[in-house]
Amino acid sequence: MTIRLNIVSEISQLCVLPSANGFGADITGVNLSLPLNEADIQAINEAWLAHGVVFFPGQTMTPSMLEVFTLSMGSYGKTDFVVPMDGHTNVLELRREPEESASHFGGSWHSDFSYQQEPPAATILYGHTIPPVGGDTLFADGRAACLALSDKLRDFLRGLKGVHSAAPSYSKEGAFGDEDDSSRTMKIVASDAANETRTHPIIRAHPDTGEEILWVNSVYTIGIDGLTEAEGKVILDYLVEFTISDRFVYRHQWQQGTLAMWDNRRVQHFAESGFDGHRRVMYRTTTAGTVPAQ
Repeated sequence: MTIRLNIVSEISQLCVLPSANGFGADITGVNLSLPLNEADIQAINEAWLAHGVVFFPGQTMTPSMLEVFTLSMGSYGKTDFVVPMDGHTNVLELRREPEESASHFGGSWHSDFSYQQEPPAATILYGHTIPPVGGDTLFADGRAACLALSDKLRDFLRGLKGVHSAAPSYSKEGAFGDEDDSSRTMKIVASDAANETRTHPIIRAHPDTGEEILWVNSVYTIGIDGLTEAEGKVILDYLVEFTISDRFVYRHQWQQGTLAMWDNRRVQHFAESGFDGHRRVMYRTTTAGTVPAQ
């Protein structure tokens, strides 16, 4: 299905092409390297909210251009524990060289920085150098997962809050803090600050659409507030696996020059590997979010 928004300006004629089930969409007819007018911005935002993750193929973007586009979508989100690009304090260069042996960044299901008090609204990722094999990104739709829960389980979960922490990844004993990163091009700074915890609703209300979202992930959600560790583990293990069931997942195969933007309030993602021996370079930004609410 093709939806033409019939928005004509000096630089674009937007066309939104949703996936078969409406989760994920391509947007063509817009040049993101140029400043966008208000009609473009509104149309992109509407498509992003409707489809959860949107892709813009055939773009040519520098880090500076990515900054301009990001600020058209919102103010910058906060980035922790990863050193940004020189001269671009809000841009991460997700670079992996052919000879690297360190673990792949983003290789578990997660919602970006869900441990923050105000986790980011959007993540924006541009494919600068794409290997010929591997490296797909999978996206899981927390809105569809929430709708698929039984009424009784959904009612029960509305009263619970998940405990989120960066410790599993970024503490000195975490996945990145405990590894030898001498071969890693990306610089990660492990810190005791990662041990902090915050609680967020397991079922959160989307701040823009009001829809309910099942919002737990395997990396940063480490427990359930008020329950024992064993009780929380049983519930979280089920919810995490349920949320990433095949029926809720969209697989994206990267092409050089594609820019993706996904809604962290609704979507979690998983970055596949499979491109060892090849260089891969992505540029990433986030936009600021709000405190998750029920």
